[in-house]
Amino acid sequence: MDPDLSTTFTGIRFRNPFLLSSAPPTESEQNIVRAFEAGWGGVVTKTIGLHPVVNVLGPKTKFLRADADSPHLSMKKRPGAALHSSWNWELISDKTLDWWVPRLGRIKKAFPDHVLVASIMAGSGNDTELRHWQELAVACQGQGCDAIEINLSCPHMDRPDMGSNVGKDKELVSIVTKVVKEAATVPVWAKLTPSTTDIVIEARGAFLGGADAISSSNTFTSLPLIDADTLDFEVHVDGLVSTGGLGGPAILPLSLAKMSQLTQAFPDKAFSGIGGISTFEHALNYFLLGCGTVQVCTAAMLDHAIGRT
Repeated sequence: MDPDLSTTFTGIRFRNPFLLSSAPPTESEQNIVRAFEAGWGGVVTKTIGLHPVVNVLGPKTKFLRADADSPHLSMKKRPGAALHSSWNWELISDKTLDWWVPRLGRIKKAFPDHVLVASIMAGSGNDTELRHWQELAVACQGQGCDAIEINLSCPHMDRPDMGSNVGKDKELVSIVTKVVKEAATVPVWAKLTPSTTDIVIEARGAFLGGADAISSSNTFTSLPLIDADTLDFEVHVDGLVSTGGLGGPAILPLSLAKMSQLTQAFPDKAFSGIGGISTFEHALNYFLLGCGTVQVCTAAMLDHAIGRT
């Protein structure tokens, strides 16, 4: 008999505490369906927004590899190299809310006992933008989504009033959370950025706004490496580059440190752990720190059964 891994998190019953995080592996109906068929306890969708999004040309996610017998790091594929980290500069979903809504409904109808969490993002500069958060939440929960995760943490958004720019401001974190909670009839999770001096401060703002849980953490702000032979960045578009997000194995200890701060500061609150999880042993670290669920990205992207490479 298989072990019972079911758990209750923010009032939601999960078959198991392992989720796919909001990322490229959850950007389509097909991938989400494949994830549920593969046994994931839950899926957080690619972040859904209302403003037009144009993603960069060329590759959006690359993998940094380390040689076993030297300190050499490079994104170039080569025999014997081990995964060091992932790097991406992908924005939120470039698909519209109208595209997502019927697909969310179809997924929940096909998998009523699986947990589907809608990741959403809007601006924060005025009342109209704040109402956009509510519009997104209402639309997604109306299709049966079990929870809403508010993205306050993307490190490379194309607008100054979005993503980690909001997540670094405890007052904006609290305001956005409160606005979403006013419209939500399902639990609201706040996904925070690690790129802050003291993540406890922003988490306190989220809880004051009514957040049911904190998801931590998103990727770390970073640049791709420069190729010493060409003097070009390993990822660029016509020689141009911007900061992106570092994920994968390299951020596991860093993300655990952030989570330790959170669970010690708020021992009675709910947390979903994210960052560098590739094995059960990695996930166990988060559980022992006090997380109720964990979310996985890079490992799933490298698994041809679920994500893309």
